[in-house]
Amino acid sequence: MSKTEALTQAFRKAIGVRIKEETEIIEGEVVEIQIDRPATSGAAAKTGKLTLKTTEMETVYDLGSKMIEGLSKEKVQSGDVIAIDKASGKITKLGRSFARSRDYDAMGPQTKFVQCPDGELQKRKEVVHCVTLHEIDVINSRTQGFLALFTGDTGEIRSEVREQIDSKVAEWREEGKAEIVPGVLFIDEVHMLDIECFSFLNRALENEMAPILVVATNRGITKIRGTNYKSPHGIPIDLLDRLLIISTQPYTEAEMRQILDIRCEEEDVGMSDEAKELLTKIGFETSLRYAIHLITAAALACQKRKGKLVEIMDVSRVYQLFVDIKRSTQFLIEYQEQFMFNEVPGEIEEDTMVE
Repeated sequence: MSKTEALTQAFRKAIGVRIKEETEIIEGEVVEIQIDRPATSGAAAKTGKLTLKTTEMETVYDLGSKMIEGLSKEKVQSGDVIAIDKASGKITKLGRSFARSRDYDAMGPQTKFVQCPDGELQKRKEVVHCVTLHEIDVINSRTQGFLALFTGDTGEIRSEVREQIDSKVAEWREEGKAEIVPGVLFIDEVHMLDIECFSFLNRALENEMAPILVVATNRGITKIRGTNYKSPHGIPIDLLDRLLIISTQPYTEAEMRQILDIRCEEEDVGMSDEAKELLTKIGFETSLRYAIHLITAAALACQKRKGKLVEIMDVSRVYQLFVDIKRSTQFLIEYQEQFMFNEVPGEIEEDTMVE
C-alpha cells in the first residue's frame, strides 16, 4: 500500500456518515402463539398463527417456517412486547408487558417491563445507521461486500470508487437522507512523514469532507524528510501556516503530585504521603514518566517485604535499582573506555593527542 493510500484511508476512517432510513415495523404485545407441527417427519413445513395487540387493536397473523424459527430463537411467549421489521423479517424482543408484572417473582430481576404499545400495529420508524466513509469504500470495492471489513486486508481502493461514493453521499445530503459527522485524525510523530505525505496533507485539508487534523511532534528545527531543507518541527512552512500551534508548559510540582495520586489510584497501589512526596521530587528532578514507572516497581518491593503500604524505603530501593536517563548518561561517560564502541573522546585519548 502506498503512503498516500494509507493517509487517505486514515482520513476517511475519521469521517462518519449518519444515514437515516425509514422502515415499516409491526410492534405489539403477543397475546397468543399457535404453532401446528406436522404429525410425521417429512410432512409439510410447520405453520402457525400469531396474535398481536396494542391498546387500540388486535390482529392475527399467519406464520411461515422462517418466522416460527425466529420466534423460537428469541424465546418469544405470550405477554412479550415484540417488534418485527417487515423488510427483513427480523424479530426484536422489547421486553415484557406491564400487564404480566404480577408474574415477576417467577421471571427474575433481569426481566425488563415495558408498556403495551398504543396506536396502530404497523408503524413507520426512522432508523439511523452510523458508518465511516472508509467502511463504505471497502464494502463497495470488494466482491464479498461488508464481509471484507472482517478480513482486515483492504488493500488499495481505486479513486473511481471513492468519487462515486462521494457523489452518492453528496446526493443523500441534499435529499436529507444522510449527514456528515467530521471526526478527528491524530498523527503523532508527524516529523516522520516525508515531503510527499506533507504535500498530500496540504491538498487533503482543502477537501470539504476533511476531518479535524491534530499533529504532534517533539522536534525543533530539523530537516524535512525527503529534502535537504530545514524547517521548524520538520514540517514544511506552507503546512505550518495552516496549523494553529498549541504551546505547552512543563508541569509544576503540585500538578505532578496530582498526576501521581491519580496513577496510584488507577494501579491500586497504596502509598504513604511521604513516599508520594519523594516520588514527586524524583519526577521533578528527572521526568514524570520515570516517576510513574517507579510506582509499580515500588509496589512490588513493598510486596516482597510483605508490607501493606508503599513507604519511602521502597521508593529509595527501586530508585537505586533502576536508573534514570541522567544517571545512565553519567555512568556511560565515567566508564566509556570499558564499552566495546565509544564515540565520546576520553580524557586519556585527549592527553595523548596533546603530547
